[in-house]
Amino acid sequence: MQEELGEEVEFLVVYIREAHALDGRMPMGGGGAPLVEEPLTIGERKAIAHRCAGAVDMAPMTMLVDGMDDSTCAKYAAWPDRLYLVGRDGRVAFAGGRGPGGFKPELLEAAIVTELEAPSGRAPR
Repeated sequence: MQEELGEEVEFLVVYIREAHALDGRMPMGGGGAPLVEEPLTIGERKAIAHRCAGAVDMAPMTMLVDGMDDSTCAKYAAWPDRLYLVGRDGRVAFAGGRGPGGFKPELLEAAIVTELEAPSGRAPR
């Protein structure tokens, strides 16, 4: 999707609280996923975000890191993962379901196409 639409859409990844920290609620690791513990500082969270981005090759997307207060995660109900589209008007044009079951990139792609095709840049809501 980034390759196809990256000239018209800015794709961002926001790294939020780790879903599968070894000392967290749902520990998991291996199979290519980095083994991590829940970070205690923003520096540790940034380091884990960097490791995770490298493990799944997120380039050329920009990665942002949520603060230790998890405010972005809370505002967007993003845990464990979620897809959003912010329209040209700055409002949420698409909010996907919570992952992993609600993580459906094809629905995001359809919402992007609708947003880009809207005459004023505002997709019907």
